[in-house]
Amino acid sequence: MQALLDAIARMDRPTDARRIFHGRGGLHPGCEHWALDAFPPVFVLTSFQPVPDADLAAVHEALARRWADIAPGEPLNWVFQCRHEGRPDTRLMAGEVPEPHVVSERGARYRVHVMRGQNHGLFLDMAEGRQWVREHARGRKVLNLFAYTGAFSVVALQGGAKQVLNIDMSGGAMAIGQQNHALNGLTAGAGFLAHDIFKTWGRITRSGPYGLVIVDPPSYQKGSFVATKDYARLVRRLPELLVPGGQALLCLNAPELGPGFLQDLVREAAPELVFEQRLANPEAFADAAPERALKVLVYRAPALETEAA
Repeated sequence: MQALLDAIARMDRPTDARRIFHGRGGLHPGCEHWALDAFPPVFVLTSFQPVPDADLAAVHEALARRWADIAPGEPLNWVFQCRHEGRPDTRLMAGEVPEPHVVSERGARYRVHVMRGQNHGLFLDMAEGRQWVREHARGRKVLNLFAYTGAFSVVALQGGAKQVLNIDMSGGAMAIGQQNHALNGLTAGAGFLAHDIFKTWGRITRSGPYGLVIVDPPSYQKGSFVATKDYARLVRRLPELLVPGGQALLCLNAPELGPGFLQDLVREAAPELVFEQRLANPEAFADAAPERALKVLVYRAPALETEAA
């Protein structure tokens, strides 16, 4: 675990939420089970396998030593979560977690909950995707599918989107999404619909067409969405949802499915869409096998012939 301890010894004081150490990327042999994130003012250490107390004690010593250097006199707050066989065990190891716990990312603010569940309210690996949306949303009507806590909606409106429709099955996530908009002073322009996307196509279609469609589903959620079976159903709908020249942001975080999975789906189910680029993941999420890392692909609908002339 020396690579993890070395990363702690080198880290600057985090101000935005971000990843500090990404063992899961396979670039640090022997540390593949470790991840360390900063959700200021709290650090969250995650292990994907059981670890001895001695390892946790070593991490605590490293964090305490570095924190004393970069934040002298301030309390150290950190949480440990073990994710083993799908049963997360979360422990407060030092200090406290504020309630409400609000973090920032490039000027946007979000509520997070690091003491419960495996998803903390903000997916740190999607930071570049959120920045791309902020830069491409101006003047557009945006559809945000699998909206979760509405982070894409927040940055879209900050970037000048005309309107955002957020859809997610989880009413709890939608409620946090509304809180996130309020945190950022966004009192208009966003709609929230807690509903099964596959049972809501009439409403989705009537509210369109859209200049930007964001598709960020779970890779596998029993009873809700299975990428290998359901992603094609979404892609097939995209041409009718997009305005001429509109863009789609297709996301997938499934290590077993490479970018070719999505590209093949689009070629088969929506061949008129044109591939533009795969967005880079944050540098902190560097991976020895990029095809296994988060995939964020940008597609564009063809423009009208008169526009293309």
